[in-house]
Formats: sequence, structure tokens, C-alpha cells
Amino acid sequence: MIKRTDFVYSQESEPHRIRTKKILKEFPHLRKLIGKNPSTIFAIIGLVGFQVVLAWLLRDQSWWLVFGGAYLLGAFADHALFVMIHECTHKLLFKNSNANRWASMFANLPQILPSAISFEKYHIKHHSFQGVHELDADLPNRWEAKLISNSFFGKALWLLFFPIFQIFRLSRLREIHPIDGWIVTNFVLQAIFTTAIWYFMGWHALAFLLLSFSFSVGLHPLGARWIQEHYLTHTIEQETYSYYGPLNTVAFNVGFHNEHHDFPSIPWNKLPEIRKTAPEYYDTLYYHTSWTKLFFTFLFDREISLFNRILRKDRGRVALTDVSKPDAEMAIKTEEPAAVL
Repeated sequence: MIKRTDFVYSQESEPHRIRTKKILKEFPHLRKLIGKNPSTIFAIIGLVGFQVVLAWLLRDQSWWLVFGGAYLLGAFADHALFVMIHECTHKLLFKNSNANRWASMFANLPQILPSAISFEKYHIKHHSFQGVHELDADLPNRWEAKLISNSFFGKALWLLFFPIFQIFRLSRLREIHPIDGWIVTNFVLQAIFTTAIWYFMGWHALAFLLLSFSFSVGLHPLGARWIQEHYLTHTIEQETYSYYGPLNTVAFNVGFHNEHHDFPSIPWNKLPEIRKTAPEYYDTLYYHTSWTKLFFTFLFDREISLFNRILRKDRGRVALTDVSKPDAEMAIKTEEPAAVL
């Protein structure tokens, strides 16, 4: 058994921009998939309504039903809402940036924890500086990885309190300003919504929403998504993995993670088209087909720990203000000569 005591360090740049360039050169028509999907707002409205109605129905029920409803239903809805926030973060609903932010804050409401705008701040840097420890919030802290180690109990605890561990990472990312007017707005809206749920529906309804959020990102097969995306689960040092399983249907294709990193300007409903068009670039990579299997593999496999991540010390020439749209930028450059003609 190999027990890692440090992260895996790479001297190479992150793989996505290079692959994007190769794919667009070979399949230039893929740039037609780049755009917005304003219809996503209806999915957000439906999911928020679903969670509020469930909270109302469970307001007077036993704690067992509250717990079961959160694990079996609420977790899936909240996970889908997290994907919707992710879409808004990449400005994939509307052309107006602020409209996307308002949509993300609306999607955030049933999750109780005000995280939509903070996620935008840190997630874009994850794309631009993948593997750079002082800018990529997706990477665990060194003390976090040491604390959790490779034990079943430690990893289960990590998944259970995953949002809390993420909060502790923010102090590491000193170049990113954590507070602005949008952050405050997010907090205020969340406080109003949470107070309304408690006042009109009571503690059981509020507990259902909190448990739904906790399970959607934590100790639940859905929590395996965080392992799937960037943890080294094979002997080869592949930095990003996709998931091609049935839960993509209720998770709005979020499993197409290599495709998303290669083409972050393409909305969720068109991500499968990328793999379909360029299978030689994706079917040759390792990928997962079951979050449930990965969930238990992560918990029980002693060779997988939080140190199973690739780090790089060289951040490259990417500007701190980069908005992570390499596919759109390359597509524009590709079209420029034709425009001149």
C-alpha cells in the first residue's frame, strides 16, 4: 500500500487549453456550440419550487421522514441547483452578467448557505489556474489532507463536513478579494429567505433544506463528484476525469468535466456533443461510469487520499483577471481572417 504524504507536482501546464486548441483546429464547427441557454432559468425555477414545496410538506412530519426526504430527494434537487449556479458562474444563461448573478442567487436560496457569488469568485480562478495552490480553491489545504489522511473515518468525516473544509481554504487564496457588494447581497437575500422558511414552516422544513444541501455535496453518492473531477484515482497522472453515467440526466451533464474544462463557454445541454464530435480526444482518457462505485472506492481504498491531486508551482502567463474563456477566445481568433476577407 502506498500512503502519500504530499501532493503530486507537475512541471507541465494544465492540459485543457492545449486540447481545446487541437480540437478547434480539427473540428472548427464546434465553436457553433458556444453560446447561452436562457431556458436554463426554467429549470432553476422548477428546482427551487420543488425544494420549497417539499419543505412545506415535511414541516410537520417525523425527523425520519425529514432525513429520508433530504437524502433521497432533496439532495438530488440541491445538487442540480449547484450545477445551475455553476452555469450562471460561467455566464451561460444570459448575455447580461448581472442577470446571471441574480439567477445564481435565486438558485442558491434553498441551499441556505450563501455561496453563489463566492463560488463565482473562486471557481473561475480554478479554471484559469488549475493546480496552482494559492489560487485554486478546489485543492485541499495541506493540513486538511494530513488531517483526513487515507482512513475510512477521516474521508467520511471530510465528505460529511465538505462545505466547512472549503470555507477554511479561502484564507489561503489571498490574491482574491472575498467581500464585495454582490457577496453582501447574496448574504442578505439568503438571510431573508431562511428567516421566512423558519417563520412560516418551522424547524423541520429548515432542517430538510440544510440536510439536502449537506447530502448534495457530502456523505452521499453525489459527493463522489468532487472525487471524480480531479482526484487521481488511476495509476496514470491524469488531471481531470469525466463521468459518463445515468445520473448526468438529473445533474445536467455536469459529469462531462473534461469537456467543460476544454470548452467552458458551451452550456450544459450541448456538452455531450463535444465528446460525440471528438471521441478520440475523450474516449482515450480514463473516465468514471458510477458515482456510487467511486463513493465507496474513495472511502475504502487506502491508496486514495486528499494528496491524490496534481499541483504546479508555475502559474504561467495567465493574468489574475482572466475569465477562463479559452474556447471563445480561440474561436474568435479563428474567425478573424474570414472576417477580413
